[in-house]
Amino acid sequence: MAGGMHVDQPQVLMVDDEKEVADAYALRLEGVAEVTIAYSGTKALEAVDPSEPPDVILLDRHMPNLSGDEVLRELRGYDMRTRILMITAIDPGLDLLELPFDDYLCKPVEREDVRAAVDQQCRVLAYELLGEYFELESKRSVIAAELPPKRLADHDEFTTLDARTDALRERVCRLLPDAETLLETFSGVDREGY
Repeated sequence: MAGGMHVDQPQVLMVDDEKEVADAYALRLEGVAEVTIAYSGTKALEAVDPSEPPDVILLDRHMPNLSGDEVLRELRGYDMRTRILMITAIDPGLDLLELPFDDYLCKPVEREDVRAAVDQQCRVLAYELLGEYFELESKRSVIAAELPPKRLADHDEFTTLDARTDALRERVCRLLPDAETLLETFSGVDREGY
């Protein structure tokens, strides 16, 4: 599958303090991903909005002031769903056992391999989000079937659930080309009592 992408235009954040390196990896994703570049760990943290996180973050480990390891730990404290790939020239060691990344690529990484890794992580993310969507959609559909619309419109928690479910559906459909079929099958299950 190297080189091909199943996901259409995933949102990627490329983080590397070496401008030429960051720009080179961004170019490897040109035309298949929407890439934002951060040239430091601090800029990376500023670029991430937990309410609309990137799908994938490509993160260098060796950066001055705020290392990739520190950025990684900080990002994992955010309430968001994103996949983080370390893409670095640092030789892996046993210290990796304690780092909460999703994949590790040793530089240099060829164009096809970067694309394949991003695509794989997007699909993993899509399935994680799909599980969350199914959980919330089952609650939403049962409640909507049992309670009058006026009561639901005035209920803040249900309104939040409704918006979150719609956002998850949209993101899953963007990340997983065959998601509509899965979602229709789920929606076809009768959850109402007699």
